[in-house]
Amino acid sequence: MKTLKSLRAYLLISVVLISTVSLAENINNINNIISIQSPKKKNSIHFKLEHGIPYYAVNHKGNSIIKWSRLGIEFKQYPSLGSNLKVIENKKSESNTTWEQPWGEERFIKNNYTELVISAKEAFSNIQIDIIFRAYDDGVAFRYALPKQANVSAIDITNEMTEFNFVEDYEGWWIPAYDSKVRYENLHRKTKISELDTIHTPFTMESKKGLAISIHEAALTNFASMTLESRGKGRLKANLVPWSDGIKVKLKDAFKTPWRTIQLADKATDLITSYLILNLNEPNKLGDVSWVKPAKYIGIWWAMHVKKYSWGSGLKHGATTENTKRYIDFASKHGFDGVLVEGWNIGWDNWPKSYNDFNYTKTYPDFDMKKLSKYAKRKKVGIIGHHETAGNSESYENQLEDAFAYYKKYGIKYVKSGYVGATLNKVEWHHGQYGVNHYRKVVETAAKYGIMMDVHEPIKPTGIRRTYPNMMSREGARGMEFDAWDKNGGNPVSHILTIPFTRGLAGPFDFTPGIFDVMIAGKPNNRSNMTLAKQLSAYVLIYSPLHMAADLPENYENNPAFQFIKDVPTDWETTKVLDGSIAENLVIVRKDRDTDNWFLGAATSESIYKKTIALDFLTPEKMYEATLYKDAEDTDLKTNPTAFIIEKIKVKSTDKLPIHLISGGGLAVSFKAI
Repeated sequence: MKTLKSLRAYLLISVVLISTVSLAENINNINNIISIQSPKKKNSIHFKLEHGIPYYAVNHKGNSIIKWSRLGIEFKQYPSLGSNLKVIENKKSESNTTWEQPWGEERFIKNNYTELVISAKEAFSNIQIDIIFRAYDDGVAFRYALPKQANVSAIDITNEMTEFNFVEDYEGWWIPAYDSKVRYENLHRKTKISELDTIHTPFTMESKKGLAISIHEAALTNFASMTLESRGKGRLKANLVPWSDGIKVKLKDAFKTPWRTIQLADKATDLITSYLILNLNEPNKLGDVSWVKPAKYIGIWWAMHVKKYSWGSGLKHGATTENTKRYIDFASKHGFDGVLVEGWNIGWDNWPKSYNDFNYTKTYPDFDMKKLSKYAKRKKVGIIGHHETAGNSESYENQLEDAFAYYKKYGIKYVKSGYVGATLNKVEWHHGQYGVNHYRKVVETAAKYGIMMDVHEPIKPTGIRRTYPNMMSREGARGMEFDAWDKNGGNPVSHILTIPFTRGLAGPFDFTPGIFDVMIAGKPNNRSNMTLAKQLSAYVLIYSPLHMAADLPENYENNPAFQFIKDVPTDWETTKVLDGSIAENLVIVRKDRDTDNWFLGAATSESIYKKTIALDFLTPEKMYEATLYKDAEDTDLKTNPTAFIIEKIKVKSTDKLPIHLISGGGLAVSFKAI
């Protein structure tokens, strides 16, 4: 792991070219349109004022994608900054840098863009607003900025007027934005823009010709989350998640909104390796982050979902000293970094039926934190702490310093938090400005104590892991746990193949894969709709720097397929998407950051998948031992999902690998350099 000083040694910064154009010169532009193109001229974004109203448009490879669409923000106290505007200045600049992630799916990320800053004033109030556009080769982005000025103090935003007026009524994959019961945990639906609900982002679409488009946001800080509402055929409008009093955003004076992002790719698989969201966030603020390390873990968690243990105290209590020691022993034996322990602290006995007030420093009598922390240290395994809030964020904030100081005292470096509940403090949306600021406060406090976070029931990721590298993984989508108790029997076979193209574009996802007992003994109405080989493929297909081997330890013992979970890394040098189609199939390879080893994951939905993959990603002139974890000839998703075979072959970069996947099946391959 590189320190900040060594990271700077890798930073390659180009000269930034800036040009300033006055209002008078602006008139000379054809039709008063000001435009910028991405460095390789793949994408362009255009701005104009028409009768004082600001508009933008987007082209990809010369073709119109977004027609003229309105911009602007409305306030409670001031005139709208969406009409009666006059441009006072525009500035263009270019930037080309490369930066290194301390951990991630891609080690070195190129940040190459063209920027346009439009400064305008509202005619009556004389309030200035800047609209900042950036054009990248993998998409475009824009944000609003209100400079500090004497005539503006308290600000209440009541509406964002941003529109996305597409040239087609594209079909896209979406989840509803205002379902308080499950938040981000709905299954994705596919409809035309004109047929959708108000929805969360990322919202991923495909054109009839295969162009892939995804709308999201980046650098969400002290602002409301942006959702999208349909305005008819091909038209979307930004919808800010409100406070309980109806105001969308409450600010003091100057502000910058999050970036509104539009990722563009000629095929959907290229969206997965777009790093536009990360590039639009600020660099690391924490200084030396050598203490931030990816990990694999097990936990006393799945056993609770399948009713073997309980979170609360009593005869079935899972988080006991003896039970935790058993999990620590298993983790130590098999080389796992940590053991997640949920249900150790006072407050679980009425959860999730009541609005609990958890105590984050007091244990149940049958759990000895001091003894277990010493035992785990001897075994070279970390305890992963847990903070469930039941949505009682006020109580959590009141205990925050003590809670993290307690974990630091006992050497705990990773914490999973949870917010099961319809709202925060019974009134505020998880993804409104209140929630955004609460989650950020937790991440910042955790960093102060040298603790890494894995957040469940979170605010959606918008790339802040670049700025706060201790914000490692989060939920924010429908995870594996639904297989254990969902009333419809579990996640559909296509779910894991939808996530990388939708929620996965936003950032790491703690999906908790690795269920070997896919039929889930003792749960006749539930199952995991994957073969065992497909379970293994999830460790490559779903990106997270913290991956869990979620099943019961006894289901892993003496199963040779467990070796793949033990071998697969969680920190990567590079990622390549070899093939795929949204919700249908996917093939991804990733290279280990610390070795010359590569790992492949492939999976399919209902359809049989047959393709031959070139191995030209391997290092030339090196020989590799490929270990293939495959569905067996008699594997069947419904009747025999756990049958598999392991095959070892020697390969090199000039070879090809045939992939044949059964319905609902998968393939996992480790390529070890020899």
